Amino acid sequence: MFHPDQITRTTCPFCGVGCTLDLHIRDNTIYRVTSPFDSVVNHGNLCVKGRFGYDFIDSPKRVTVPLVRKTHQAPGARHPAFDLDEWREVSWEYALDYATERMTGIYQAHGSGAIAAYSCAKATNEDNYLLQKLFRALFRTNHIDHCTRLCHAASVVALQMAVGSAAMSNTAAEVIYNDVFILTGSNVTENHPIIANQMKAAIEKHGARLIVVDPRRIEMVNYATLWLPEKPGADVAVFSAMAHVILEEKLYNQEFIDARTENFAAFAESMRVFTPEYAEALSGVDRQLIVAAARLYAEARNAAIYWALGIPESTHGTANALSLINLALLTGHIGRQGTGLNPLRGQNNVQGASDAGAMPWHYPGYQRVDSEPAAQKFEALWNIEPGGLNRRPGLTTTEILSSVGSPGGVRSLFVMGENPMMSEPNLNVTREHIEQLEFLAAQDLFINETGAYADVFLPAASWAEKDGTFTNTDRRVQRVRQALPARGQARPDWVILCELAQRIEERLGRTSSAGWRYTHPSEVLGEMGRGVPEYAGVRYERIEREGLQTPVWDEHHPGTPFLFTDTFPRGRGKFHPLEYSPNAEMPDEEYPFYLSTGRVLEHWHGGSLTRHASLNEVYPEALMEINPADAARLGIPDGGPARVTSRRGSLVLRARVTPKANPGVVFIPFHFTEAAANLLTIDALDPQAKIPEYKACAVRVVPAGEEDLPDPQARLKRGRY
Repeated sequence: MFHPDQITRTTCPFCGVGCTLDLHIRDNTIYRVTSPFDSVVNHGNLCVKGRFGYDFIDSPKRVTVPLVRKTHQAPGARHPAFDLDEWREVSWEYALDYATERMTGIYQAHGSGAIAAYSCAKATNEDNYLLQKLFRALFRTNHIDHCTRLCHAASVVALQMAVGSAAMSNTAAEVIYNDVFILTGSNVTENHPIIANQMKAAIEKHGARLIVVDPRRIEMVNYATLWLPEKPGADVAVFSAMAHVILEEKLYNQEFIDARTENFAAFAESMRVFTPEYAEALSGVDRQLIVAAARLYAEARNAAIYWALGIPESTHGTANALSLINLALLTGHIGRQGTGLNPLRGQNNVQGASDAGAMPWHYPGYQRVDSEPAAQKFEALWNIEPGGLNRRPGLTTTEILSSVGSPGGVRSLFVMGENPMMSEPNLNVTREHIEQLEFLAAQDLFINETGAYADVFLPAASWAEKDGTFTNTDRRVQRVRQALPARGQARPDWVILCELAQRIEERLGRTSSAGWRYTHPSEVLGEMGRGVPEYAGVRYERIEREGLQTPVWDEHHPGTPFLFTDTFPRGRGKFHPLEYSPNAEMPDEEYPFYLSTGRVLEHWHGGSLTRHASLNEVYPEALMEINPADAARLGIPDGGPARVTSRRGSLVLRARVTPKANPGVVFIPFHFTEAAANLLTIDALDPQAKIPEYKACAVRVVPAGEEDLPDPQARLKRGRY
């Protein structure tokens, strides 16, 4: 039997479930991954990514020494360099000094508005806290954001508007206490497989009844009592029609409404138009299904709503989320075990990165940057002179890039672990903005599509090569433990940021600001807890065995499995009147199909990790899902090439003919650079959350030839789009 040199317990680096992993190490290599059956999160279960998706650590494509571009990149002339011949290896001292000189030079010449940073939902709480602190305390900018802007931003905004808290209200495992639950905008079996197992158990073992509202025939439809196959973007119509039925049939919880909510009358008046007949005309969902779903949810003892990116990734994403919140407030299905409003977080630490302040409008703990008490609080914590912090809310990810090249716009961008050249919508325009930057720094494991445009590359340690914490979708803060020495000269993100901050501080003469000489990330989390009341009681020694769910108000508090038992953070929950708005772009004669985008089980996010792992051999290329009737009409066979074209771009990929796709709707995963779905997506934004509309745009689909398919080596060549 092959015996390990050590077994290190840590937390999975992929989706937001936060599964517990035991890494079996021999000769400084992970050769096996298991999970303890007593894990409170996943009870020994792991998906294919958690079990097998870790060999990217030893990929030959990984960069493990600091790099600087051989040629100067002038704005407008910036080009991608995937070939290492276009880079030169340098010392850490040179790379950090070079990044410091370029960023401080731009800051001193053009001010704080010229400096921006992308934080990272794959990185730890400590990494994200330090990045936002560096740019706020030293460069005095709030132009800091991360991928929450591209996933759950509308959920965050809506929840803050309605209840005053942006987090998932309950624990995913509480689904076994649901007698009814709604799943919408979430292909949970592929995106959160362990939660899907818990949902299946709730149905098969505990008799829960499931309502699926989704444009795709996802696997969970097989377990559902009701499936409402709406057209993409019809969420407000469907869920408001359910509210209409609950109001008309007096199925609402009057006691809860009177005691704990406000603005009910205005909301109820706005629902009058949303008859089941009206919703059917807009959404394509049979009116009787809407009525049945409304009754099932309203009459339940304990009902909950779970959603993912199909709800917020829309130009009316905030309204979509509010339509769900209205249902919970209307029926009182919130504030108890087995109920609640539960946005399922996509990345491993998107909840924690948001908690840590990696957003343009908030300091850590969702404290507004334009709030004088909050600004003064962090000036004191970071030892900054009174009035030193910038009180103006910053730009979001999409706004940061769109400002590049404009007067007063961003000139310098620091990217930690993100990849906007894969994740932003309308990638041809994104590329034009990236090319206009005066300086770009990338801190990552691989030279991805964005890092290829960088002036300096700072090699980071992987999750298995550093200590820290992640906060999962349940608000559970869990340990990440170093199991391996960092490869080559790679360093933990928090170490890189501290060394960079010391140089910037000295260069700018800001010696009065907070110290940057931490000896361990536990000290960083302790400082974060002094600024964020919900993290005040989170200490490494308290989470050695299992995590704590925030809020954790002090060192004796046990954590909070579910929220809002007696009150909401804003006092009363607020109903919001709603109106229906169509998608920014609807199908027409020229572009007759809806395109929706998302994930597949074997890959994750922009593919920067899983496409460097053996998982890529299991799912090696992008596939377009199309309904059999549409495929037959167009003459596209299963596995045959098809060209998909929007008003912004065109790509060719193989078709997967499947009833999973509804007629008139095609689906493309966004993990594949050689068939990048975001070449097609529209960059229209939700006006409140500033989130793009990834889930619905208009496309044309036609057969293509085998010769039109992308080069299977394009991922390795990494050419320009």
